[in-house]
Amino acid sequence: MRVVTLLPSATETVCALGVDPVGVTHECDYPPRVASLPTVVRSAVDAGGTSDEIDREVREAVAEGGVYDLDRERLRALDPDVVVTQGVCDVCAVDESVVRDAVDGLGLDAELVATHPHSLGDVLDDVERIGRALGRADSAARLRAALESRVEAVRERVVDAGRPTATVLDWLDPVMVAGHWVPELVNLAGGEYRLGEVGERSGPVEWARLREVDPEVLVAAPCGFTLAQTAANLTDLTGREGWRDLRAARTGRAYALDGNAYVNRPGPRLVDTLEHLAAVLHPDRFETPPADAVRPVEGLAAAE
Repeated sequence: MRVVTLLPSATETVCALGVDPVGVTHECDYPPRVASLPTVVRSAVDAGGTSDEIDREVREAVAEGGVYDLDRERLRALDPDVVVTQGVCDVCAVDESVVRDAVDGLGLDAELVATHPHSLGDVLDDVERIGRALGRADSAARLRAALESRVEAVRERVVDAGRPTATVLDWLDPVMVAGHWVPELVNLAGGEYRLGEVGERSGPVEWARLREVDPEVLVAAPCGFTLAQTAANLTDLTGREGWRDLRAARTGRAYALDGNAYVNRPGPRLVDTLEHLAAVLHPDRFETPPADAVRPVEGLAAAE
């Protein structure tokens, strides 16, 4: 089975089902072995810029026709049986319509599987859809059951706990609040999400509005940013007027979470994300998350 995956979460899902892709994107880095595979997608945006620079470049690229370039000739040469893409966000990965046109135009005999997740349930459904396309339906069912068991374990441990208010930021400049599956994960982790609803898209929020809501826990998880990138851009958050007046900042409950590895990828590791969120919401009930996944904002700033 020759599979090409056109977004990191699809790569992670396919590998978790026991199939290594023959082609991936420039962003695919987990599991680590996929980093050396042929890439069929490149970005027109310099991902190493500041929050503001990346935001401007993305807007310009969208206006000029798209953020991503699909290498049609390499896709032809790889001759996949299955191509996994997405239809959620044309800023996050190459758009489904572009992939469909390429597959049809190249005359490839390939099944196109497009994911459209907006909730954790959607992500688990996609695991099974991808599994069926790969001939790994049994593996997909087992993987889903294992992930659901971990979700239930978190739910049981917070059922009688208080529910601190929480907000997760998807971007720092401009400030954006995480949507889609993130509000659901916070709720499952024993929190009360503020400034977003389950299934809604991520979107901008005025800084004054965030100060008004003043969540007890604030998590910065910029889309596509590692912890190191978040640290490099941290003053976009901590340098804002009134930052130190926020309840989360005053009480040491402001955190940075590796958005690239966890929050922004709708794949199996979203359950890791749930466990990390549960740990920052209820530190008395869960083990401290690994430092390469979650760090207190003040500690991250001090380390830079």
